[in-house]
Amino acid sequence: MDAAPDTADQADHGELVVEGIDREPVTEWMAANVTGSVAPYTFDLIAGGRSNLTYRVTDAAGHAYALRRPPVSHVLATAHDMTREHTVISALQSTDVPVPRTLGLCSDPAVNGAPFFVMSFVEGHILRDEAASAGVSESVRAHASDSLIDTLAKLHAVDVDAAGLGEFARKEGYIARQLKRWHGQFEKSTLEGQPGPAVIDRAWEVLSAKIPDQQGATIVHGDYRLDNTVLDDNGDVIAILDWEICTLGDPLADLGLLLVYWAEMDDSNQAVLGVAPTALPGFATRKQLVERYAAASGRDVSAIGYYQAFGIWKLACILQGVYVRYAGGAAAGDRSGVDQFAEGVTKLGERALADVEAL
Repeated sequence: MDAAPDTADQADHGELVVEGIDREPVTEWMAANVTGSVAPYTFDLIAGGRSNLTYRVTDAAGHAYALRRPPVSHVLATAHDMTREHTVISALQSTDVPVPRTLGLCSDPAVNGAPFFVMSFVEGHILRDEAASAGVSESVRAHASDSLIDTLAKLHAVDVDAAGLGEFARKEGYIARQLKRWHGQFEKSTLEGQPGPAVIDRAWEVLSAKIPDQQGATIVHGDYRLDNTVLDDNGDVIAILDWEICTLGDPLADLGLLLVYWAEMDDSNQAVLGVAPTALPGFATRKQLVERYAAASGRDVSAIGYYQAFGIWKLACILQGVYVRYAGGAAAGDRSGVDQFAEGVTKLGERALADVEAL
C-alpha cells in the first residue's frame, strides 16, 4: 500500500491537520486499545479510496497500521458500517482467506466523529491502474490473475456457520435483496432534489424480471476486484481489502462484478472512469477467469452474463452516490474524475439495460 500524505492545513502546534482524524482522542484511543502501539502517531490518507477512508498510521516505533472510517460527509444511513466490516474480517482470520488482522474497533462516534477500526497494514503491491501493473512483470500479471480467482473460490468455499457468520445476513434471495437495496440507495442519492438518470430505473425493472436461481449461499465480498487486493512480489493475493458491503448470498455476483472491472487489451470494458490495470499483456481474459472459477468452485457459470449486467447496474448506483457525496462537499478521499461521474452513471445504466435485455 502506498500512502499519500494529506495536504491539509498546518495545526497551531506544528502538526498537519488530517481531515477525518481527530488527532488527540484517536491517539488516546489507539494507545489504550492497540496492543504494542507507541504514541505519538502520524496519519496519512491513502490515495485510491472513494468510499470508506483508509489511513496509514505510523507509531513512534515505526510500526504501521491501517485505520478505516466512513466518509466525512453525505453518508447514507445504511452504508459504511464499520462494525460490519470489522466483524467479517475478524471472522475470516480463522480461515485460509487472506485478510489483514483486526486490532481494535471503536464504535463510539464521540472519539472521531464516526466509528472506526484499526487493522494490520499489509505491505505489498496494489495494482490500481495501468501504471502500477506496468511495474510488475508479465509473469506476475498472469499469476495474479490465477491467484485472484483461486482466492475468490476460497472465499466462496468458507462455511459461513463454522466461521460464526451464519446470522450475519439473510442467505436466500440475494439478487432480489440487492436490487431493492441499491435502487433504494440510488433514489436517495440526489443533488439539490434532482433524481438520477431514468435508465437506472428501467434497468432495475428488467433485472428484477430475469433473476437466475441462486446457487447456494456464501460470503459475498460485494466489490471484489484486482485493486481491492494486496499482492506479494510473485503475484499471490496476500490480503483482500474493502469489505464494507460484504454480505451473504449468491457467489456469482462477485464473479460478475470482477468481470465488469476487468479490461482486456484493445477492448472498451473500462468501467471505472477509464482505469484499466488489467489491459496489459500477461493478464487473463475474462473468458479464462470464468473458466478457472468454474473449475475451482464447481459452480454452473452459464448465467454469468446476467451477473455481469447486474454488476454494471450496481456500479452505476454506487457511482451516483459517490458523485452526489463529492459534489455536495465531501472533502477527503480521491477526487480524480468526479466531474465525469454523472455522465458515467448514465452510460453504465444504458450498458446494463442493453446487456440484460439481450439475455
